[in-house]
This record gives sequence, structure tokens and C-alpha cells, in this order.
Amino acid sequence: MNVLLIDGHPDEGRYVTHLLDCYENALPSSCTVTRVALRDLNYSPNLKHGYRKRTDWEPDILMMAERLDACDHVVFAFPMWWGAEPAMLKGLLDRLVLPGFMFTYHENDTWWDKNMVGRSADAIITMDTPPWFHRLAHGNAIVQRWKKQVLGFCGFKPVRILPLGQVKFGGAEKHAAKWSGKVEKLALTIRQAEPNKKEPQLERFLSR
Repeated sequence: MNVLLIDGHPDEGRYVTHLLDCYENALPSSCTVTRVALRDLNYSPNLKHGYRKRTDWEPDILMMAERLDACDHVVFAFPMWWGAEPAMLKGLLDRLVLPGFMFTYHENDTWWDKNMVGRSADAIITMDTPPWFHRLAHGNAIVQRWKKQVLGFCGFKPVRILPLGQVKFGGAEKHAAKWSGKVEKLALTIRQAEPNKKEPQLERFLSR
């Protein structure tokens, strides 16, 4: 299994990176692992023209497209800031989750094809808001968005979201063993819903 790990924290040495370490260390030895920290890449997060015309890809965006296309399973790890992911990660989504690559709109109706079918995904989200309060007060907005409007929209299945909080006020230290155990369990229970339906998409997208 080809596993892609994406560290979405803009700073190094943070708790998110430690959790991704736990995930990587727990993966079965049969997995081929590729790990990327977005802070080490060089790209603009701005989709300048929207979908009106194609914004040229920098080498690092092309590299990420190649790795997403090749992966069987992808893991995003990032902190929640103001109800969303950090800007570099949001920009990566804007630049890569494009019609014709990760999904394809139908010409004559409002539906779309999910081009990432055959791949699965996990997202590990740290937050200063306790997850129970985020669920009650905000409707689990970031969890629902990543599960249904981002990863599920493109065909990743299953999509598992692990919100961890409250990180501040010593929460990370207090819950370290429990949270690491949850992350490790994710790594040990990966499965694709329909692995036989995985198809490469990038070459066709680039040739258009």
C-alpha cells in the first residue's frame, strides 16, 4: 500500500508533527510511505484565475499532484485555526482539487464524477476547542467539511476524521498516551472501500 502523509502545520517541531510520527511508526512494514511537510514546499496558495483558466503549476504542486494520484491512502494532519486549516493547506486544496483531476463536473447536470475513487483518507485535526464543544456549538463544521465537501467529494472512501483537543492548558500532555493510541489505531486499520476502482488521473488532466 502506498501511503502519503501530509504535515499541514506551517511551523516545525509542533504537536501535529509528533502525531504524524506516531502514525508513520505504527504503519505495517509492507506500506510504502511518502511524507511531505507543506512548510518545506514553494508554491502560491492563490488559485489566481479560479476555474476560468488553468493556473500554471509550480514544481512542488506538480510533485504533490503526482503523489496524490499515486497514493492508495492519504493522511492530512493539521491544526484548526479559526475554524479551518492553515492557509498553506487551504491553498494546496485550491491548487490541486481541480475539475478534470480530482473530480469532473458533468456537462449537462449538477453532478460530478469522483476521480479519487479507490483511495482512502484520514485527517488528524488538533484544536484548542474541545471536540464535544465544537460539535455542539459549531455543528462539527471542519469535520463535516473535510469528510463530505473535500475528501468525500473527490471519492476518497472511507474518510476518517480524528479531532483531538483541547490541546492548550496542558491537554496535549494530559492526553498524550490516549491520543497517540487513537492515531496508531488509525494507522493499523487502513482499508480502501473499492481499491479495484483506483485509476490514474494526472496524465489525462495534464494532456488537456
